[in-house]
Amino acid sequence: MDTHWMQSPGKYVMKKLPEVTLTFWIMKVAATTLGETAGDLFAQTLKIGYFLTTVALFLIFLVTLVIQLASKRYNPFFYWTVILSTSMAGTTMSDFMNRDASAEYLPKGATSLGWGPQGLGLGYPAGAAILISILIAIFVIWKFTGLTFAIRDIDTFRGEALFWSAILVSNTLGTSLGDFLSDSSGLGYSGGVVLITALLALLLALKYVPAVPNVLLFWLAFVLTRPFGATAGDLLTKPTTKGGLDLGTVGSSAVLLAVLFGFMGWAHLQERRDTLAMASVS
Repeated sequence: MDTHWMQSPGKYVMKKLPEVTLTFWIMKVAATTLGETAGDLFAQTLKIGYFLTTVALFLIFLVTLVIQLASKRYNPFFYWTVILSTSMAGTTMSDFMNRDASAEYLPKGATSLGWGPQGLGLGYPAGAAILISILIAIFVIWKFTGLTFAIRDIDTFRGEALFWSAILVSNTLGTSLGDFLSDSSGLGYSGGVVLITALLALLLALKYVPAVPNVLLFWLAFVLTRPFGATAGDLLTKPTTKGGLDLGTVGSSAVLLAVLFGFMGWAHLQERRDTLAMASVS
């Protein structure tokens, strides 16, 4: 009872992290897509710029992470707020790494974007290579600690800290991959969504292959849902002349936020019902 509580025979859920279900993936996609549209809203639409937006969103990430780490049990609002903050911060961190003050990256008619450096201009391949290297380093360190990679079995502060480090880097990497597919690969926004959807479907099929570890599939899917969100967010917000639906960052972000908070509320009620049910049994 100190670490897990039974939900049904043979099935348990961590107090600090959620169970990986269909609802989990729906909320993950909503959060990552919102991270893309909200990050672009602050950095581009409001013209705050990648540098200041990255600093502000990274500080927000740290605040939400401290709240999550200090929590004694799983709270859907705490957990998904951190996921959202990593998605928003990852969007602008990736943009700052990969982009610069070139006209192709600026709003129409703008010559600069906010105060401070406009971006490092590394480009998507170099940015992705750096982020992949950092992510691999995190997993190597994680492996040497002897702690589990399985999300529902993480029950230590160090394990959760490694988990969130991997989440932040994977969301930043996913943004770079999504932007590369949308902007540089020739696939466009819709083509990028179709490609990543096909890859996610392949991972789902591999779930039924006994030789393929489910933990590996989880992390591959977790990384891929971020470029899915990035390309889907661009598809929603970018002008029709660029292949988008031109729904705007404000409206798209508002709708996605409502969807995500609706699922958060549902998950919170479900958690309360399960806790009360367990308390009545004990």
